[in-house]
Amino acid sequence: MQLKSGRWLAGLTAATALMVSVSAQTLYAAQSQPVEVNSFSGAYLAGRVAEVDNNLSDAIVYYKKALAFAPDNDALRQSLMLALLSEGRFDEALPHAEKLKSSPEVERLSKTALAIDAFREKKFDVAQSWLTFDEESDLDALIAKVMVAWAKLGSGDKDGAIETMDDLSGPDWYGLFASYAKGLIAEQAGLSQKADAAYRSAMDAVSDGRAAPDAWLRAAEAYAGFLARQGKKDAALAVLEKADEFAPGRLPIVSLRERITKGESIAPIVSTPSDGASEHLMVLASALNRGGGEPFVRLYLQLALALRPDSDQVLVQLAGVAEQQQDAARAIELYERVPASSPLKRVSQLQLGLNLADLDRRDEAISQLKQLVDENPDDMRGYLALGGVYASKEDYADAAKVYDRAVDRIESRKFTLPKDPRDVANWNIYYQRGIAYERLKQWPKAEPNFKKALELFPNQPQVMNYLGYSWIDMNMNLEEGMDLIRKAVELRPSDGYIVDSLGWAHYRLGEYDEAVRELERAVSLKPDDPVLNDHLGDAYWRVGRKLEATFQWSHARDMKPEPAVLAAVEKKLKEGLPPVDDKAVVSQPGVAPPEPAVEPAPVAPEQRSEAGPTPSPGVTAKPASYKVSPGQSLWSIAADQLGRGSRYIEILNLNPQLQGDPGRLMPGQELTLPPAGN
Repeated sequence: MQLKSGRWLAGLTAATALMVSVSAQTLYAAQSQPVEVNSFSGAYLAGRVAEVDNNLSDAIVYYKKALAFAPDNDALRQSLMLALLSEGRFDEALPHAEKLKSSPEVERLSKTALAIDAFREKKFDVAQSWLTFDEESDLDALIAKVMVAWAKLGSGDKDGAIETMDDLSGPDWYGLFASYAKGLIAEQAGLSQKADAAYRSAMDAVSDGRAAPDAWLRAAEAYAGFLARQGKKDAALAVLEKADEFAPGRLPIVSLRERITKGESIAPIVSTPSDGASEHLMVLASALNRGGGEPFVRLYLQLALALRPDSDQVLVQLAGVAEQQQDAARAIELYERVPASSPLKRVSQLQLGLNLADLDRRDEAISQLKQLVDENPDDMRGYLALGGVYASKEDYADAAKVYDRAVDRIESRKFTLPKDPRDVANWNIYYQRGIAYERLKQWPKAEPNFKKALELFPNQPQVMNYLGYSWIDMNMNLEEGMDLIRKAVELRPSDGYIVDSLGWAHYRLGEYDEAVRELERAVSLKPDDPVLNDHLGDAYWRVGRKLEATFQWSHARDMKPEPAVLAAVEKKLKEGLPPVDDKAVVSQPGVAPPEPAVEPAPVAPEQRSEAGPTPSPGVTAKPASYKVSPGQSLWSIAADQLGRGSRYIEILNLNPQLQGDPGRLMPGQELTLPPAGN
């Protein structure tokens, strides 16, 4: 399984400047077991290829072999230590961390690892001594200072712990994380008034919570539990009501509300300094979990797990990272470790079933998910997961049967609708059933389901997108369909797939200039999707920009799209597009309509291709240098500096440090640009 990785090493070790040869890649890919190597260069190259392919276990084998040839090579030792930490082999990483404690490139991670080991041994004074860095980012400083506060609390210095948190200063985004950590520390220290004030401050940081929702919701759980232990049941439930408004249906919140309502005893989220340090690392990792950041997230989550090996939150998040990296086997292993008592256990079992399907163990997946549905027929997530497995194999008939059963359950009096009608377990059932019937070409059955989904969740962007596009594709309700898609784009302006639907709707209506505008924007938001690049090529062709159309189609082809898309693209590269039939624009021959972007089920996230682009022919003119500014993308740089956003692929070709991945772009990075006139 060829997966992307190595981003954290790219930022932390000088050795990544060494390019891996094609012959080394071919050699590694041909092996099912680690390649036998007998030289430093062979072991190192094989290790780098394994790491880039996200096969850290093999990378570790090769790096150890290379280190045997060059035991004084600190850059190599850094690669090995980071691979061990990210693989969860914490104890094996410690000797390397000790040797790298003074290495400027990696001291913040090596010292953090040593501090975590001291936490585990309850040597809190030792932990504090490790948590000072010669060079540190804002993130490093926040991690270190909060961990120092927990270490002081562990050593019995309550006042020092609170003083450390009071003195904590930094950028504005510190606020939520600092307030949450201070609340936990003050509660552990028995300082109820300070804890209450800190938790309130975290709850007031709703805008920060939009950027770090997991951190805000964990703070809500902690505060509600704190209030419940104070005997303030109504206040605790009010906090959970606010959390429900923020993110409906979150399982830990649902479980906590039930327990508080029943008057059960509520344990604190953390009970030891090690738990507190783990929680801090976990919420920061969750905030970092954006597209392209998976290796960093995995690293910090593994550090959190070293402090708290049974943390259900950390295990589930690590499994989610594995899913993002398309490593279903690892995800299954992590979901299996979630404790049976956890409120996340059932969703872990559902996700486990979906990952079995991703491994083509479809019969096992269906058997597991059917059992989960039978165990709790009122839990709509089970139907969504089971239907999703059928739909993933384009078995829409069986998927429709599953959703029919779910709707029967909802509409009978046996199932009590949740308080919030937006709950994914209800509107999404109708939405997914609509998709199944639409794929079966049974529109009279599909359309009412989309309308019912919008009744339960008005203005849901994905539903509006799907219904609106379907109408346009069938040349019906054209004005209303465009209105729905435009509303969806207004609600999710950064969703490349929804913007693509708007552009493609313009295309189907023969509005090619508008189509180019929107499809260029869609590709700028999601440059690595072959279908979106294919659509942009079609639009370019229709406005007479045939050279650019050919370039986009070639780019889409090289991204290894699905077979049907690949066949259509290859035909267009040979023949171009046929003339437009003005009388039947929405059903042009030779132009396959796309399936609208689908909102994933809550336990069945949609997986789109993450394959990197293949370089196109190189630029012969003299390149220029450019420094990346905050907020820029490769597309925006290409548009500003080269005149066309579609030339971003040329920047990828000229900058091997990006490894074909636009997500590796970082502020301050030096890029080589092709000449603007090309």
